[in-house]
Amino acid sequence: MSSRIDLIWLGGASAPEWPRGRVYLCGRTPGEVAEVVARRASSSGAEAWLFRDSALGIPPAGLLDAVLARPGDVWHAGLCLGMKGLPGRMDFVQPTWVFNRDPEAAMEATSWRLSLRTCLLRRDVLVRMGGPAAGFESLDAAGLELGHRYLTRGVLVRHCPALLQGGAPESRVRLPWRDEWLFLLSRFGLFWTLWAAGRSLMNGEMGIGALRALAAALRSFSPRPDPAPYRFPAGGPAGAAPVTAVVPTVDRYPYLRQVLRQLGDQTVRPVETLVVDQTPADRRERLSAEEFPGIGLQVIQLDEAGQCSSRNTALEAVRSGYVLLLDDDIELPPDLIEQHLAALEQTGADVSCGICHEPDAGPLPASFRLMRASDVFPAGNLLLRTQALSRSGLFDLAYNRGQRADCDLGMRLTLSGALAVLNPQASVLHHHAPRGGLRVHKARVVTYGHSRNRVWKRVVPSVSEIYLARRYYQPRQVREMLWIAAAGTLQARGGLGKRVAKALFGLLSLPLTVSEIRRNSRGAEALLRNHPRIPLLSASRLPLARMACE
Repeated sequence: MSSRIDLIWLGGASAPEWPRGRVYLCGRTPGEVAEVVARRASSSGAEAWLFRDSALGIPPAGLLDAVLARPGDVWHAGLCLGMKGLPGRMDFVQPTWVFNRDPEAAMEATSWRLSLRTCLLRRDVLVRMGGPAAGFESLDAAGLELGHRYLTRGVLVRHCPALLQGGAPESRVRLPWRDEWLFLLSRFGLFWTLWAAGRSLMNGEMGIGALRALAAALRSFSPRPDPAPYRFPAGGPAGAAPVTAVVPTVDRYPYLRQVLRQLGDQTVRPVETLVVDQTPADRRERLSAEEFPGIGLQVIQLDEAGQCSSRNTALEAVRSGYVLLLDDDIELPPDLIEQHLAALEQTGADVSCGICHEPDAGPLPASFRLMRASDVFPAGNLLLRTQALSRSGLFDLAYNRGQRADCDLGMRLTLSGALAVLNPQASVLHHHAPRGGLRVHKARVVTYGHSRNRVWKRVVPSVSEIYLARRYYQPRQVREMLWIAAAGTLQARGGLGKRVAKALFGLLSLPLTVSEIRRNSRGAEALLRNHPRIPLLSASRLPLARMACE
């Protein structure tokens, strides 16, 4: 049965034939669209609304129902309508954010770069999260603000090129300067707007017109609070599904044994558990299935340690439809696997990204308490459909002894069209054991959380982190990432005295910070000459059937 869909017909002089619901004639200005939404959305009896530019015509029958049946809450074709890379000032604020790297316009994937020229969304989203802001000059900027607001508050926003019926991508839209500044003020606040303006001036990208537009935006801007989160994490029973747990380990047997015992206590146990033991042979201990019954324990021994080679070895041996990636120094609640499976079942996602608490690292940001499209991919607490790896590939061996292997895989999963959700209900405690793991390679000494809580600790981008940025982002974005990282060494959490002390320490250490960043940048350049090296998942290893919880 077809869903009722109301139509906002943008720029049309008369209403088209539309038997599926009401038609609202509307101009192409943000104010007019905002007024229609404010007046009509709450009283509409439709399941969904379609924003459609009259120049694009009516979509074919059946398409909208097919789109509504897909995972997501909002679908648009913004990347096909010139929204790629906009707004440009975003590169000075979140230059290497996962969702600042656009997927291919021809692919269905997560993207907040929404165009209201064609956008299908559930009416409930409009009612709870609000419509476009009226203060922008262009409808394009209003769509960008709307998409960013939705995505960061738990709405699953998907780019869906099918809404254009195969139309060719258009040239990039140009936003008015005032809209660029209003977007930053709305989404990031005054500090980051001024930071972006300062960096734009330093790069010679701003003229007198841009400065006047900034002044006008500051005068006219009226902040409004973000809406309450759209999607809260919801626990509950999930359908049974065969899950393989993968746990690489290096010289951490006390921690590892605890992980294996806790896997045996899960409300949904793994059908197999693959431990990849890379401990030197003279210190290697025996692990037996009898010691840890009920989890299908298998131990794979490797003589050469590497976080990516070990996980890839295990992934090639997986036969089930779901893979749970874990670290060997975590504590698991008994419902971890159940919570991961529930998230996939509720959202239709391909990946459930759990959260990792760290001792003494302070509370996680508020954004980690709501379910949303995930921009973090912790390989120590992540469950995914095995099929998704056939599109993304396995772990890049460039990170075998470095940081951010999980971020790289997450980026490729996202760019390949997989839907990943952050799942706060799937939470573990990550001990960051003082020996073993990446510490064998001296690749992880100070974490971001610890650097923000301690005056004398600094974190600068490592070789592999810069390599990651160079792989997926433009040179300008990489440069801005390094500027933000250097500025971050001056920041701390806590009282005024602690923040002042950290700023002074950061200033005194700034020459060392710059030197380290330059050295690591050279290392990243060398790494790029021989990488990436990304094994593909053999087709013979893919599961033969979809799982019960789907």
